[in-house]
Amino acid sequence: MEETAKQLLKRPIRRILLTFLIVKIITIATAFAMCYQAIKAEAYARYTGIRSMSAEKVAKTIRGVEMNAQNAFDEVSQHLESPEDVITALESKANLNMDTRGYFAAFELNYFPEQGTWFEPYIYQPDVTGFEYRQVGSARHNYTKSPWYIRAKATGKTFWSKPYYYYDGTSMSGHYCTYIKPIYDEKGALVCVCGADLKFEWLEKELAWVDETSKRSTTLNAYHWIKEFDFYSVIIDDNDGTALAHPEEKPVVITDPEILNDMKQKKTGIADLNINGVICTVYYGPIEFVDWTLAVIVPKQDLWKPLIPIVTVLLLLTVIGMLIVRTVCRRVLRKSLQTT
Repeated sequence: MEETAKQLLKRPIRRILLTFLIVKIITIATAFAMCYQAIKAEAYARYTGIRSMSAEKVAKTIRGVEMNAQNAFDEVSQHLESPEDVITALESKANLNMDTRGYFAAFELNYFPEQGTWFEPYIYQPDVTGFEYRQVGSARHNYTKSPWYIRAKATGKTFWSKPYYYYDGTSMSGHYCTYIKPIYDEKGALVCVCGADLKFEWLEKELAWVDETSKRSTTLNAYHWIKEFDFYSVIIDDNDGTALAHPEEKPVVITDPEILNDMKQKKTGIADLNINGVICTVYYGPIEFVDWTLAVIVPKQDLWKPLIPIVTVLLLLTVIGMLIVRTVCRRVLRKSLQTT
């Protein structure tokens, strides 16, 4: 008789627990889907905000370099009487700023006969103590054959050169980008092409600073249970998709034609890409004044991190709920059997 009572108890309890489990699975799946969409929306706001902040910071530096360079170039254009006047003009406007490593004026061949065929004074900053002077034009360094000189002479416009690597065995060696402007005389003839060299070290430092600041920000992370996010920022050349600045050992090359087209058209966007063997979401957008794109790269697994504690809590509550339902059902059914 007692064994029969136990069997009578088990069947309805199993059905109730199964019903409870099905309801909980549906509830968890619905909650998971809603949380995932909410986290995607939050991630979009978070990483596009970081991208905009980084791009604005870089653009501000670029604009500062351009303004300082324009002052130096204008000074050169007003002092073309002698080589000494040109050098003095460059030195007088050289700004003690480690963003700009040097200013130069590359003159048309034989413009100052006493200086020989090539005359390209270069005022450069080897360290934080000040500027030095060097004459870099020569038969070995025939600047008139350089792409930036040819482009300036052909277009008559200011522009940023393509990134390049310069090596001379000193602290001046490194990756550069140069702001170029042609200078003309009163008759409209080209006199020289001026330039301001920007070294890429500052780019990597600025990107690293923004990334670390964002990861430690109490405002950005106030409502996150998991705070160890692994995103990083890079600067991409719009022309070929290569990374101009990136964290060490994390080079990036964008080859997707659609994304490259967006970059060239100065569009913002989001894409899922395989970056160095890791599936990532890439938030990208243009940087003002240059043909560069700033991209924030987020491993896909980062998007799942906030869901881990949510799912853990829901599963724990499900187990606890099933134990409570089982206990209550057994008591109710046992009491019901006793009264019948």
